Amino acid sequence: MSKVYHHPVQIYYEDTDHSGVVYHPNFLKYFERAREHVIDSDKLARLWNEHGLGFAVYKANMTFQDGVEFAEICDIRTTFTLDGKYKTLWRQEVWRPGATRAAVIGDIEMVCLDKEKRLQPVPEEILRSMMDE
Repeated sequence: MSKVYHHPVQIYYEDTDHSGVVYHPNFLKYFERAREHVIDSDKLARLWNEHGLGFAVYKANMTFQDGVEFAEICDIRTTFTLDGKYKTLWRQEVWRPGATRAAVIGDIEMVCLDKEKRLQPVPEEILRSMMDE
């Protein structure tokens, strides 16, 4: 298991439904941004442009334990593990300010694919750089 990575997310009015609570699909966007910060945007772009490799969500499971509201700044806490040579498992949690438990928990499975959408091993250089951080 990796260390815990932290990524702050400001909740804007546009993220919410009519009641001022975050519309549930938006959590997938927050999780995606946090994962991109763990891996690094430049490394992802280089991986795609130079090697034709990228990552795709294979499976996502989300548990909603508390509503997240407009104007809050939440902490997205992310950990990951390698599951075989093609897949990474990500645990991502949304923490509201001062909370005693995560508001939302996401368990995301990512696979590495080439441009033809064939499974490829997760590049060692990417794993190494994420673990060294």
